[in-house]
Amino acid sequence: MSAKPASSGATTAFLAGAALLVAAAAPIVLGLGNYALGLLVSALVLSGLALSWALLGNLGGMVSFGHAAFFGVGAYASALASARLGVPVAVAVPLGGVIASASALTMLPTLRLSGPYFALAILAYAQIFRILATEATPITGGAAGLQRYPALPTVFGFDLSTRTGSYVLVLVVLTLFVGIYVAIRRSHVGTALRAIAESEVATRVVGVDSVRLKAWMLILSAFMAGVFGALNAHVIGFLEPDYAFGGTWSVMPIIAAVFGGYHTVLGPIFGAVVIYLFDQLVAKSLIPVGHEILLGLVLAAMVLVAPNGISGLVGGVFDRIKGGRRHAAT
Repeated sequence: MSAKPASSGATTAFLAGAALLVAAAAPIVLGLGNYALGLLVSALVLSGLALSWALLGNLGGMVSFGHAAFFGVGAYASALASARLGVPVAVAVPLGGVIASASALTMLPTLRLSGPYFALAILAYAQIFRILATEATPITGGAAGLQRYPALPTVFGFDLSTRTGSYVLVLVVLTLFVGIYVAIRRSHVGTALRAIAESEVATRVVGVDSVRLKAWMLILSAFMAGVFGALNAHVIGFLEPDYAFGGTWSVMPIIAAVFGGYHTVLGPIFGAVVIYLFDQLVAKSLIPVGHEILLGLVLAAMVLVAPNGISGLVGGVFDRIKGGRRHAAT
């Protein structure tokens, strides 16, 4: 398996840059209010979590049912570091990612598992961390949670705690991780990881240390999820175990990534935005209780109509257009 051509990477980088410019300009051009910006911030947080899940699933070949573990650990680590230790929020947020990565080290034995066994093992870890956060009342506040910890700071006169500031910050962090994801995909490491996903036994035969590479992907995925958990904590201003480690943060990234097309870089991001806004603006309006049913139906329909998600559907349309032009030219 060879690395992807430079033209493909350049196209991906161009699309990511164009998407960033459009997204950054949207609040200003449209004059969105705080409610709409709040929805977009939450959608971008979910996008980052979906991207971290896709990194593990696409490159690492591992399906996780417990990304809430990393999200919650990052959220609590950042909130506690800033509130109890006086760590500046600008340092506490990446520190949350580091602590989430450290928590992933406890999961390294699960790398010997595969398929549903690995997925269920990670789910068990998420439940363990939720219980620990609930029982460690002197540190975490227990079931009552945390409420008094610093918000996002003001940087160079720009207040990141406002909805506009939070939106820009989360978008910039998301774009940074997209760049890292693209760089890994285009590297020899990415080539080796894709080979592992296709046949781990075959890659071991040729001398590839599959366990070590998968371990690095698990740690990086945990770091990304932890950072977005930390950002979300400082945006919303409260934490409780059932929220930070809730099943939503394990299930929604999967739905978003599959819906958008997790084999691409931008698919999980667009999928997360569409799914989250649909859930908040449509599904909850039609079915306030049990709105997840609509999400399940939409996902099932997408899998049947376009197994490769939105990105695969759009890519197929462009391929047919290009094919039609070539046929017309001949």
